[in-house]
Amino acid sequence: MGRETNLIHGLPEPFKIKVVEPLVVPSPERRKEAIREAGYNTFLLRSDDVYIDLLTDSGTAAMSDNQWAGMMLGDEAYAGSKNFYTLEKSIQDVLGFPYIVPTHQGRGAEHLISRALIKKPGLLVPRNMYFTTSKEHVELQGASMPDVVIDEAHDPESMLPFKGNVDIAKLKKVIEQNGAEKIAFVYVEMNVNMAGGQPVSMANAREVSKLCKEKGIKLVFDATRSSENAFFIKEREEGYAKKTVVEILNELMGYADACIYSAKKDCLVNIGGFIGTRDIGIFEATREMVVTYEGLHTYGGMAGRDMEAVARGLREGAQYEYLKYRIGQTNYLGKMLMDAGVPIVKPVGSHAVFLNALKFVPHIPREQWPSQALAAAIYEDSAVRSMERGAVSKGRDKNTKENIFPKLELVRLTIPRRVYTNTHMEYVAESIIHLHEHKDEIKGLKMVYEPPALRFFQAKFEQV
Repeated sequence: MGRETNLIHGLPEPFKIKVVEPLVVPSPERRKEAIREAGYNTFLLRSDDVYIDLLTDSGTAAMSDNQWAGMMLGDEAYAGSKNFYTLEKSIQDVLGFPYIVPTHQGRGAEHLISRALIKKPGLLVPRNMYFTTSKEHVELQGASMPDVVIDEAHDPESMLPFKGNVDIAKLKKVIEQNGAEKIAFVYVEMNVNMAGGQPVSMANAREVSKLCKEKGIKLVFDATRSSENAFFIKEREEGYAKKTVVEILNELMGYADACIYSAKKDCLVNIGGFIGTRDIGIFEATREMVVTYEGLHTYGGMAGRDMEAVARGLREGAQYEYLKYRIGQTNYLGKMLMDAGVPIVKPVGSHAVFLNALKFVPHIPREQWPSQALAAAIYEDSAVRSMERGAVSKGRDKNTKENIFPKLELVRLTIPRRVYTNTHMEYVAESIIHLHEHKDEIKGLKMVYEPPALRFFQAKFEQV
């Protein structure tokens, strides 16, 4: 008689560890010196100074033996690499898109889709909450990105199961007020990152697709975390419990004209991305541009061996037992923090636990960058690297140049796939709980260097 392990208590790892990388906890003195040298920006820390790295889940996964074996089959032909056709078949099988354009990573796909569909300045690209790089590529083409996510996405306490959903009334209003001809395309992100990794329901995707078809507007999915989104649909949405993740993905992607995809997340690889589409016009336009900006249309900035790893990783990342463990580990960390009274975004998402900085350090005014200050304090306390997801990431208003202070001011504890054990999660939880008990000692910051775009990557700060 089998025993089912409770998901929220952290499933045992569904893999064996073959290779290890030694880790060292830097001394308190070195941590204090390192974060000061980095300008209190965790992006500027050297990885040698980090014990547990929760900066991002992008390109940080541990690849499987199957993927490493595939790397040995890399066909590095400049044109017509056999690995391209393996990748094409994987995308067709798992996501259902007949045409693909490979790119070096998701940012390349964002660039090409924006150039292809934003025909002139002044157009709009409604989206269920912005993401930093996608917003930047839209704005570089002279368009803007109105937020059409449901209001609950901005409420860290809301327990709504699909907080990433598009607010249909908001989307209709944007279309009616501006005219369908002013909408370059509608952008829908799976597992909305800036909302705390919150999923989109199948019903909502279906409704958005219907509206876009009625208005003659292209619908593009940011499918970067679509496998994790499909897991939530299987677990939470009526009628999908008995469907496989791949079956759910095929239906979900079927509602879009195209998707952009950073393979560095759900595909369990260190580099890679692509555009998938069923629209021949989008396919031809982006395939022509990829030669100029990325590489030939059969490698798009990836080596043959990388395409093979992506092809295999896409299938592995859509396996239910793996996803159950992966999302279970995130929930394990989230539950430990919630049980200790640490304020986080609820419900816990798939790829990260998001700390609510406005409640964690309420004594720090927003002009002193509370999320940035908290991320720096976490590192100094425990050598755990996290990242800011608040006003520093949001940036400035393009017209007034004033700082934008979003409703959500978060610190993201992003869990790399198949890298850390549940014991590592316990160490993270213990350090953050300890810091929460001494939160009044955390100081605010002032920005002393600000790049003109995507400032959160390179900005520097000093303690107030």
